This record gives sequence, C-alpha cells and structure tokens, in this order.
Amino acid sequence: MQTISRKLARESFPRPAIYSFKSLYPISDQYYGAYDRRYVSTLATKGVGHLVRKGTGGRSSVSGIVATVFGATGFLGRYLVQELAKMGSQVLVPFRGSEDAPRHLKLMGDLGQIVPMKYNPRDEDSIKAVMAKANVVINLIGREYETRNYSFEVVNHHMAEQLAKISKEHGGIMRFIQLSCLGASQSSPSRMLQAKAAAEESILRELPEATILRPAVMLGTEDRLLNPWAQFAKKYNFLPLIGNGSTKIQPVYVADVASAVVAALKDDGSSMGKVYELGGPDVYTLHELADLMYEVIREWPHYVNVPFPIAKAISTPRELLLNKVPFPLPTPSIFNLDLIHALSSDKLVSQDALTFNDLGIVPHKVKGYPIEFLIQYRKGGPNYGSTVSERVTPDSYP
Repeated sequence: MQTISRKLARESFPRPAIYSFKSLYPISDQYYGAYDRRYVSTLATKGVGHLVRKGTGGRSSVSGIVATVFGATGFLGRYLVQELAKMGSQVLVPFRGSEDAPRHLKLMGDLGQIVPMKYNPRDEDSIKAVMAKANVVINLIGREYETRNYSFEVVNHHMAEQLAKISKEHGGIMRFIQLSCLGASQSSPSRMLQAKAAAEESILRELPEATILRPAVMLGTEDRLLNPWAQFAKKYNFLPLIGNGSTKIQPVYVADVASAVVAALKDDGSSMGKVYELGGPDVYTLHELADLMYEVIREWPHYVNVPFPIAKAISTPRELLLNKVPFPLPTPSIFNLDLIHALSSDKLVSQDALTFNDLGIVPHKVKGYPIEFLIQYRKGGPNYGSTVSERVTPDSYP
C-alpha cells in the first residue's frame, strides 16, 4: 500500500526540471541580436514606472531598477550611487583601475546591492558584460584634461557614442541618461565642450529617447574648483585669478545633480528625449566665488590677476609635451589650458532651457552647507573663530 502511495505521489508531483546556469542567466544571445532588435530603439516610452517593486522603498527593498553607472567612481558618481541605493535599486559599478576604487561605494547599499565589475572601456565585449543584466544605463564618464592614453574626444565623445550603440543593441535598456556639461557646443573654444556636444548629437541619433543633463560647475566635498583654490591659497598665501575672475558661472551643489538624475529616471517618461540645463539658483563671477571661499576659510583675500594670454602661455607646455615625453605629466588644476578656454566666456543656463524646476527639484544655494567642507582649510583649525572678522590677518602669515 505504501509503495502504491509513493508511486501515485511521484506521478502527481513530477520532479522539477534542472536548469543550467546558462539557461537561468542568458547574456549574449538574448540581448545582442537573437531577436533582430539591432536597429530598433528599445527604450521605454513611459519611464520605469511599470517595473516590479517590492518593499517600502528603503535600501532593503527592490525598486526594479538595475542601473549600470559608468563613471560611478568619480565625483558625481558617489552621490548618484547613494541616491539609487537609497531607493532600493541594484547598481552595477564598472571600474577599470584598482579594486579599491569602488570600495567606498559598496557601503552605500544593502548586501549585494552595489556590484563592482571590472571592465575595459576599449573592449566592446567587456562593456556588454557589465550591461547585460541592466535595464538602465547612466553615463557619467568625462574628463576636463587629457592624458597620454585618453584624449578629450575618446573620453567625452567616443565612449558615450559606444555606450549608446550597445544600449540600442541590448534589447532590455529602458532608460539612457547622459551627463554632459553646461556650455557644450561645437563652436566652443574648449575641446572638452566640443566633445561633449558631439556626444550629445551621437547619443540622440542612436537613441532619440535618451535624456541629456547639462550640469554647471559642480561644488561639493570632492570638487575640482574650490578645493584646488583653497589648497593653493593655503600653500602660497595668494590665489591667481584668470582674467581677473570676471567670468560668470552658475555653480550647483553636486547632490542636487544626483537628485536630478534620479528624478528623470523615476518620472513617467516626460524627460525622455529632452535636454536639461542644471544651474544653481545664484550667479557668481569667479572673483565673487573666490571671496566666498576666503570667507569660509577665514583669511584675508590675496589675488594675483593673470590675464588670459598669460594663463594660456603658462598652461601650454604641458599640452605640447603630453605625447612627447616617455613619462606621465602632472594633472593640471588651476592652470588647465582647456579649462581656461572654457572659462573665457560666461557659463549660464539659457533663458528657454529646461531646468531643475521641470524635474521638481529646488536646488540648494551655494552659500551655506554645500561649501562647509572648506573649514578644513582654516589655518587655525576647523573650529578657529566664530565670525568672519576673526580671519587670519595679513600680519599673521609666516
């Protein structure tokens, strides 16, 4: 009787099929050409609203977003990964250097939520591997100076174009977001801004539904504007102002840019195929921004006016020797030839441009919390003084 019962049970409940790892996790065949999607854009037309969500929306929930964030180990990347992880997204972090480069990002999400993946930006198969499981691609790759291995055009244009083409072939990418620069134009004297403009054109040609964000100069704890200024002022007791600091900019807090990326990602698709210019609420000249920096570090301003022709002459030798010497040259900071070209004209949000307001975000004012990190440069220590009048006086310099 027991034998008959066991036999009937086996017939009623057949054993589950045993699947191979390849069948559970198809990578190349499904996403690259098997369904003849190579020449058709597959981006969603309604954002990512229909993705499966589980949980209450915190770090331990599942938002349904699996985002590959190229350039996540950079300045903006850490803030964007934080925002994505906070809403329960899985973030794939491609990196090409040391395995320590993305280590700080793993702490921003729950266990297994942040996945570093080593890749080679010049290897198409490597790029496909880090995008295989993603449904969102965000490109933060960019650099404001050249090296012997990577030119402006390669980093800021060709890599972005390649990501757009692979996303188009992928078949499962629902959103593509490109981070450009405010002032990107083919007519700009800056090669970086020219390359960024070319990247925008290439991306929209491949993926008309892609979203382009053009942030202004970003400020924050790891920024590449106020930090070099403060370090230079602390070391040499003066600050060179190129063109007397008359160029107008509209600096923006880096966390606001990260919030804008997430807002564009979470909308109903209204941001798809559009270009947004993300500038802060206030306009500063470089001279006014330097005054603000000196106010926070509580020192008396000491400026040296460096006219544009002289600044370009100081910066030119590095560019001439870059590919002619057998060793790497130092990274330029204040005297960066391409940055000097970029700052030869004002960088402000256009009158008719889409801005933070169109994404439902109110950006922070620069004066206040966004630049509090500068207190680390006070010569009397972070807690030195309590008012601006207690700055280090000129007589106290060594």
